[in-house]
Amino acid sequence: MSTETTGTRGVEAVIADDRAHVFHSWSAQDRISPLPIAGGEGSWFWDYDGKRYLDFSSQLVNLNLGYQHPALVAAIQEQAERLCMVQPAFANDVRGEAARLIAERAPGSLDHVFFTNGGAEANENAVRMARLHTGRHKVLSTYRSYHGATAGSIALTGDPRRWASEPSIPGAVHFWGPYPYRSAFHATSEAEEGARALQHLADTIMVEGPSTIAAIVLETVVGTNGVLVPPPGYLAGVRELCDRHGILLVADEVMAGFGRCGEWFAVDRWGVTPDLITFAKGVNSGYVPLGGVLISEPVFDTFRERAYPGGLTYSGHPLACAAAVASIGVMADGVLDHVRTMGAEVIGPGLAELAERHPSVGDVRGLGVFWAVELVRDRATREPLVPFNAAGADAEPMTRFAAACKERGLWPFVHFNRTHVAPPCTTSRDELLEGLAILDAALDVADEYYTGGASL
Repeated sequence: MSTETTGTRGVEAVIADDRAHVFHSWSAQDRISPLPIAGGEGSWFWDYDGKRYLDFSSQLVNLNLGYQHPALVAAIQEQAERLCMVQPAFANDVRGEAARLIAERAPGSLDHVFFTNGGAEANENAVRMARLHTGRHKVLSTYRSYHGATAGSIALTGDPRRWASEPSIPGAVHFWGPYPYRSAFHATSEAEEGARALQHLADTIMVEGPSTIAAIVLETVVGTNGVLVPPPGYLAGVRELCDRHGILLVADEVMAGFGRCGEWFAVDRWGVTPDLITFAKGVNSGYVPLGGVLISEPVFDTFRERAYPGGLTYSGHPLACAAAVASIGVMADGVLDHVRTMGAEVIGPGLAELAERHPSVGDVRGLGVFWAVELVRDRATREPLVPFNAAGADAEPMTRFAAACKERGLWPFVHFNRTHVAPPCTTSRDELLEGLAILDAALDVADEYYTGGASL
């Protein structure tokens, strides 16, 4: 596909329609100026002026196979010619095949799939299943988390996006998860952080009442809130606490699953089997909206003779499932190995080099093609480059950093005082090196705000 592609309408008409009629999420409508996108291919997209951007955000960390992957496009086209839509009460070939392929790659007895339209709905339904299965109402999740923007999923969310929706559904309880760089437990090592975080969770369960808790919902690797990779033993410890108290463990793999961490499901890296897994995004790169809940046999048994009180008109949409089938086929052909190699040999070492050169880099963490660079004003005190939930003038350093990336042709993913490195899983070594070089240049902007002493 040519980078000269400019869409079917002129940019002026695109902008006019957008400003007149599109209501944008998470935005004050008069304070935004959305960039019109004309096309994309592989790890790149471009605007109507033909300026190309290397995408280090995978849009919203969902384009795991990049833009316009020919296998996915062909699968959607073929399915559209055969059958565009059939409601979920019927059996459908690609729906069943997608469910089988997903279940075959899941750990343990998670052999059944309830399809949704996205990750928020997946988390909503996982909570409903857990409550009905256990007969309990409370659900625990971490403060540093995002689980979606529907009524239930935003209640589970721990970050500031939750605030405007409160008061919300009852039963959501938050706790602190492990974060070695900014430990809530005054830990001095990763092992100590994991152990103290588990003790904190055990104490939270004790004071909330184990018999009232239906589920603990965790992003296996925390996504938007910092790419927080769990310390060794932490997930196994959560699993043990759940087993001890009859609580279901729900792994939110909406971002972390389907290749992002170099595994089909990130939990595989730690050998832990949840009771429910929620997924979306990377299952078909969002080419047609698709999410779902993987259900273990004990939870499935609850609904053998008891009707499950939930459903969606577009559950298991044929076009979305056709894209998922094609995506799994592509992923199986070396993509996971590529992700692990690029994370270990290119992104990780490359970001470590940036940390050596730029005093504003306080911490680097991640795995696969899922990384965070945490920016600070002082390495000794770890003062963030911008305050928590900064906006307006307070966010200027990150705003300028992001602008420096975009000016040089890199589209970053920034949140609070961090820039994340989350390119498509198929991004080449040379493209990654090109993106890291742009980050290197843009970090000079962050360094301007550094007030601490020499690098530690």
